[in-house]
Amino acid sequence: MIIYVLTYIKEEIMKHILLSILTIAVALSCTNKKDEQKVVTEYFPVTSPVLIDTTLHTDYVAEINAVQNVEIRARVKGYLEKVFIDEGKYVKQGQVLFSINNPELNEQVVKAGAVLKSCITEQKAAEIELNNIKRLVEKNVVSSTELEAAKNKVEMMKAKVEEAQANESFAKIQLTYTQIKAPFNGIVNRIPNKIGSLIEDGTLLTNISNNGEVFAYFDVSEKEYLNYSSNFRENSQQSNNVTLILANGEEHPFKGKVETTESEIDQSTGNIAFRARFNNPEKILKHGASGKVRLLKKYKNALIIPQKATFEIQDKMYVYVIDKNNKVKTKAITSSQRMPHFYIVDSGLEESDKIIYEGIQNVKDGMTVKPQFVEMNDISKELSYVNSPE
Repeated sequence: MIIYVLTYIKEEIMKHILLSILTIAVALSCTNKKDEQKVVTEYFPVTSPVLIDTTLHTDYVAEINAVQNVEIRARVKGYLEKVFIDEGKYVKQGQVLFSINNPELNEQVVKAGAVLKSCITEQKAAEIELNNIKRLVEKNVVSSTELEAAKNKVEMMKAKVEEAQANESFAKIQLTYTQIKAPFNGIVNRIPNKIGSLIEDGTLLTNISNNGEVFAYFDVSEKEYLNYSSNFRENSQQSNNVTLILANGEEHPFKGKVETTESEIDQSTGNIAFRARFNNPEKILKHGASGKVRLLKKYKNALIIPQKATFEIQDKMYVYVIDKNNKVKTKAITSSQRMPHFYIVDSGLEESDKIIYEGIQNVKDGMTVKPQFVEMNDISKELSYVNSPE
């Protein structure tokens, strides 16, 4: 009897457990159905791409060089006798910068002058002798052979005079090298040697930079170069005018112009170098400085969409498109340019397409949603308001 009672109690307990499990399962099933129903009936903001005309800029890292920048080196050996300028000072073309003391050059000039005088004296003596022999030949006192010898001697002395003159000129030129002058107007750089330093031929004395105008060299890819060339044909003035952004982020007050490009593309990098020229009357830009050159590009009928409507998977960009049955479908797009809060779509979308604008993290491919259309102008105003400074 006791065993029967225990068996009966056990069966009743099992029935209650099974009934509880069934009740929980039914409740969960109802909850899931409600959640699914909620997702199906949820509203999602939807918009369509629009076509606009706009101008965008691209920045390229640039190296700034002075239009003229040269090294000033010694041409002769000696001791640095005088320094007539200071570092960072402006000098004019022809202004004396350094003086090198080399007594040997002075002696060479004196020696060359003495040799020249001696040669001139010998030439005059040879000419006098030639005139005497001519008179003797006319009187048949001497033969014509002696006359020819006298003429040759005169020519030889003339050659010696010319050689002596050349040696004297060379000695004087060498002496001028002891006075180092500025080759053009510019700013003096560092002066590594001080007065009394022994200077060898070729010693670097300083650098001079003419910063009245500067070159900005920057590299662009082959694709960007082709796009620039195409844009240049359509609007050469806009394409030529460029802006220089300084290292501190400020804009250089003077616009520049792209003057030229290199003749070939670098095979190792796939880039081609551009050169732009900028005025620099206040000498703010220095040789060797860095910055960014900003190129402008005009887009006509650019198809734009909000950036927040996109998502990426493995470096590819996608959007959620709504079909005529309000069913969500994933679609791949491409974009090579971006604007503040927007992408310019190169391919993958049409102006008539409808894409989910917000809440894409709650959407899955194949879902059916209720779209709530939002005009692109309203989206633009909203983004401008949210990101405007208070």
